[in-house]
Amino acid sequence: MARAIGPACKLCRREGLKLFLKGQKCMTDKCVFNKRKNPPGPPPKRKPKASGYATQLREKQKVKRVYGVLERPFRNYFDKANRMQGITGENLLMLLERRLDNSLYRMGVASSRSQARNFITHGHILVNDRRVDIPSFKVSIGDKISLGAKLQGNKVVGDNVEMAKNAGLIADWIELNEDGKSAKIVKMPVRENVDIPIKENVIVELYSK
Repeated sequence: MARAIGPACKLCRREGLKLFLKGQKCMTDKCVFNKRKNPPGPPPKRKPKASGYATQLREKQKVKRVYGVLERPFRNYFDKANRMQGITGENLLMLLERRLDNSLYRMGVASSRSQARNFITHGHILVNDRRVDIPSFKVSIGDKISLGAKLQGNKVVGDNVEMAKNAGLIADWIELNEDGKSAKIVKMPVRENVDIPIKENVIVELYSK
């Protein structure tokens, strides 16, 4: 399975925005973005004016990096969103929000989407009592997401859930059980649930050329 590799903090610097790709570290003073906000590479002699295409490309790259999706599957998401009823840009974001790895992140079990993908690919996550090891699995209303036996007593997972509860980070479209070991999808996510500043209409313009 193809995956993005390399320093995650460089991606935040490239986009000029904290993308929270490294979980709890991003919320501490150790976050590299707090110390170096300039884009990676040698500093330019003068700040170039971004063209319309450059603005569209950066917006697309930002969304891909937030959700950990590569180009081909991202294009597939866009094509599907374009065939759905409603606003294409919002449909695209909602399809990405419904990914299983994002759902784990939104329910507080994982401190980042990359950690959520790690849990899933190692077979520690159950959906409706069946093991699912595909991070792109799309959840629906009524689906029950639960932790496998090896994660139920895991201290890291417990700390993640406790921190998410205290910070109010658990999404309102997910109903988390009191023990933090399972959750239920009670409604579909909406545009307001996306907490990263994204101009989805710019991405639609890029792919519509």
